[in-house]
Amino acid sequence: MDITLSSIFCTFLKLGCFSFGGPIAHIGYFREEFVVRKGWLDEGEYADLVALCQFLPGPASSQVGFSIGLLKGGFWGGVAAWIAFTLPSAFLMIGFAYGISWLGDAGAMGWLNGLKAAAVAVVAHAVWGMGRQHCRDGWGMAVALLVAGFLIYASASVYGQVAGILFGGLVGLILYRSKITEEKKPTEERMLHPFWGGASVGLFALLLCGLPLLVLVYPNMWVQVFDAFYRSGALVFGGGHVVLPLLQAEVVPTGWVSNDSFLAGYGAAQAVPGPLFTFSAYLGTVMEGDAKGVLGGLWCLLAIFLPALLLTAGVIPFWHRLRAIKWVRAFLLGANAAVVGLLLAALYRPVILSGISGWTSLGIALGALCLLAFAKTRSWLVVVLAAIAGGLLL
Repeated sequence: MDITLSSIFCTFLKLGCFSFGGPIAHIGYFREEFVVRKGWLDEGEYADLVALCQFLPGPASSQVGFSIGLLKGGFWGGVAAWIAFTLPSAFLMIGFAYGISWLGDAGAMGWLNGLKAAAVAVVAHAVWGMGRQHCRDGWGMAVALLVAGFLIYASASVYGQVAGILFGGLVGLILYRSKITEEKKPTEERMLHPFWGGASVGLFALLLCGLPLLVLVYPNMWVQVFDAFYRSGALVFGGGHVVLPLLQAEVVPTGWVSNDSFLAGYGAAQAVPGPLFTFSAYLGTVMEGDAKGVLGGLWCLLAIFLPALLLTAGVIPFWHRLRAIKWVRAFLLGANAAVVGLLLAALYRPVILSGISGWTSLGIALGALCLLAFAKTRSWLVVVLAAIAGGLLL
């Protein structure tokens, strides 16, 4: 099947404009478009790509889209797919950032406080959904609670979060390795050349290790920001919501972004289509210092997505072999339970502590949670309603 770059770009641009509902919904949209409607992939191929992107750190839906672009259009196909799917929400978030700057003090506006209350509901709903998926036994629940307690009472830094994920992975190796069953090998493998896979993984590791050293030698803010966002993107296991505590630990204590602006932007990110990682474009735009504005937003956007794109391109050639290794799958089961704990800690601090300022904001958050959990209302509509309620009541 001859698929042009323009076809890839236009198809993903449409998805980027209308894919509301978060990464799980995006994966459903992709299946409908590329398996059912266009026939670019069969069910087995698509399932393999989804499995790959669940395995790797980073935004799963963006990685699935990038993988489809790679397989159907090579390197430039992957780039076209990522740009088209990402830019609509990125530009909306940059526009929202300029709106906050024009309107004045973020903490004094009721509708923005409504967005912060909506963020409480969205994160709480994500904790519940991920807990049901990844904490299916008592050991998984214990790992999640231990990691949450450690992050709340001992260390909420990026290094503490990484330690929690590693702890969960080691528990998974001990408890789940004997329970992993063999997977049937797919009948067809569609891969990129192993050389390019190795080069991509090598560049990923070089940037991850080299950027902190470059910051020490050349402490320019643009380099510092790129390092912070690249590291956050490289350490996200479990989906877009998990990037919240990682980014908060990088941009709020340093004074780059105020906590009020951080949570307001996170709430607004729920109301736009496309990947949640475009929250980074908002942060780069409102940031204090030299690296800000549209260029700052695009700089942060590239930095946070780059690790996931490099890892996806790097692992595709070797994925079918990796996923058959029992200890890899066991480690991932434990790490996913730890991710639930990481998100639970983030729900308490900073989301609830900063997003709930009184009984009214608590009521808005509970109402938003009910709409998400019981009425199955789309998240973007819940955020809009919470912003309206905040403007009227707060």
